[in-house]
Amino acid sequence: MTYITRLMDRLANPSYALFRMVLGFLFMWHGTQKLFDIPVDFPYELNALSQAAGVIELIGGVLVIIGCITRPVAFICSGTMAVAYWMVHGSNSFFPMVNGGELAALYCFGFLLIAANGSGIWSVDQYVFKNDSENNS
Repeated sequence: MTYITRLMDRLANPSYALFRMVLGFLFMWHGTQKLFDIPVDFPYELNALSQAAGVIELIGGVLVIIGCITRPVAFICSGTMAVAYWMVHGSNSFFPMVNGGELAALYCFGFLLIAANGSGIWSVDQYVFKNDSENNS
């Protein structure tokens, strides 16, 4: 095994946890923008669908950051972004670069990755399940 391979193996879990936290952090701000006009005003009129998306973005983002009920929350966030992509962007053009849907597509597949792999280290889920397994032994 090369030095780089060993180094990357050691960094796999921490980098995945950081990915989860950063994705949740960035996603959360889309919710605060829609619901509270923070950090900038939401440029469109708020309807029931965008309000629901804002709630999912805010609460889902926070839960993904801390790694709490991560798999189902990330799956819901992924589905929200798939709907956003096809409702807002996908009908304009096939290519995400042309239709402006790159961010929605990246969020969709980033959350799908988290839903498939779970919360990883540095998470509430890991703490809760680790304590459960210790108590059952």
